[in-house]
Amino acid sequence: MSDLKVSLVQTDIYWENPEKNIHSLSEKLKTLGETDLIVLPEMFSTGFSMKPEEFAEDMNGNTIYWMKKIAAEKQAAICGSLMINENEKFFNRFLIVKPNGENSSYDKHHLFSLGDEHNHYSSGKNELVFELNGWKIKPMICYDLRFPVWSRNRLINGEADYDVLLYVANWPEKRKQAWKTLLPARAIENQCYVVAV
Repeated sequence: MSDLKVSLVQTDIYWENPEKNIHSLSEKLKTLGETDLIVLPEMFSTGFSMKPEEFAEDMNGNTIYWMKKIAAEKQAAICGSLMINENEKFFNRFLIVKPNGENSSYDKHHLFSLGDEHNHYSSGKNELVFELNGWKIKPMICYDLRFPVWSRNRLINGEADYDVLLYVANWPEKRKQAWKTLLPARAIENQCYVVAV
């Protein structure tokens, strides 16, 4: 296992404006030094919108093309979540894109019913653990943070399922105390590192 340098991109998101968000992120990333992993927020291209019928892309869309371009240019993996339309269903999908163009995804499992997310998106059923520099990383999206069983670090053949829990979120300011409390709790109970933006 070698060092893993992670760059968190905490940014103001332009509401339902993918073109402006991608332009803004492109400008921010121009100044980014050497890194292994670039982490963007939940729904980084639109904000936490409930209009997937207007903004969702397929897996060959402009945002994924942009992610592949950035990963190749920076020679770093890039990740975040965006709206995806697949088989006539909408997903809040975490996507990790590596410099060689290889990608993996995780669809948000716990949809935020208070924000009406469950009426616009389908819940993901599968978990994901991806490897980077020898580190096993398990991604989660926002509200997943409130469900500790979903992030349980199980032992497989005497080895931990993952080394790092990675959360991308569009967390509300008025609930920041929960965010600041639950992230360390997930690290302690799973004996792992936690990365969150």
